[in-house]
Amino acid sequence: MTANRETVLILTPVKNAARFLDTYFAGLEKFTYPASLISLGFLESDSDDETYELIRERLEHLRRRYAGVEIWRRNFNFRIPEGFPRWTRAFQIPRRKVLAKARNHLLFRALKEQDWVLWLDVDVIDYPPGLIERLIATGRDIVHPHCVKRYGGPTFDLNAWRDHGRVRMNDLRGGPDLVRLDAVGGTVLLIRADVHRDGLIFPCFPYGAANPAIRRPHPLRIDGEMETEGLGILAIDMGYQCWGMPNLEVLHAPE
Repeated sequence: MTANRETVLILTPVKNAARFLDTYFAGLEKFTYPASLISLGFLESDSDDETYELIRERLEHLRRRYAGVEIWRRNFNFRIPEGFPRWTRAFQIPRRKVLAKARNHLLFRALKEQDWVLWLDVDVIDYPPGLIERLIATGRDIVHPHCVKRYGGPTFDLNAWRDHGRVRMNDLRGGPDLVRLDAVGGTVLLIRADVHRDGLIFPCFPYGAANPAIRRPHPLRIDGEMETEGLGILAIDMGYQCWGMPNLEVLHAPE
């Protein structure tokens, strides 16, 4: 099957995302990959705004354009107290646990017969129109572009790393277009669907204590990796290699 006939499932977990939806859907419409080969899946969790209702209002229009579109709701009753940023250390383990569960719920509900899964965060606001083609053209099973807050700026998604977290995408910019990674981020992440079917998930618990690639000492004082980083370690244990594209940048919204 040629790359331009392979089907792609774009999966996006959403929470309090109303302010990003216009930009998110405008970005999807700029993709040069055929919309007839793309399906969309959303999981809304624990929102305090109208994220769920606003996406549902778009379903009829979206279903006329794409191969399929679905949204599900699954609340985990997790909220970071007001006044604390989401990266506050005390909340990282429960936050990453919920993120992993949300991704897994969405994957298990949405994946059908598609060839690829593209994880795309709702607050990624710009990327090349040919992004999907470029990721697929690498021929790799798991590939992650370079997520930044300004083009040419420092790495935003610090979950993509190798060498025990000492080397991140920013350190690899300007070199080869495709580099080996031990862990990946989830802002934009392409995974061959059969790899997910083989059992690759987002661990919602510290995973990989026996794998020499994990960080020691771990910044969260856990023995293993969780969520997207845990997925990277699990991929290694399953015999798959993660790859990064440090010179292919995608833009995250300012925080």
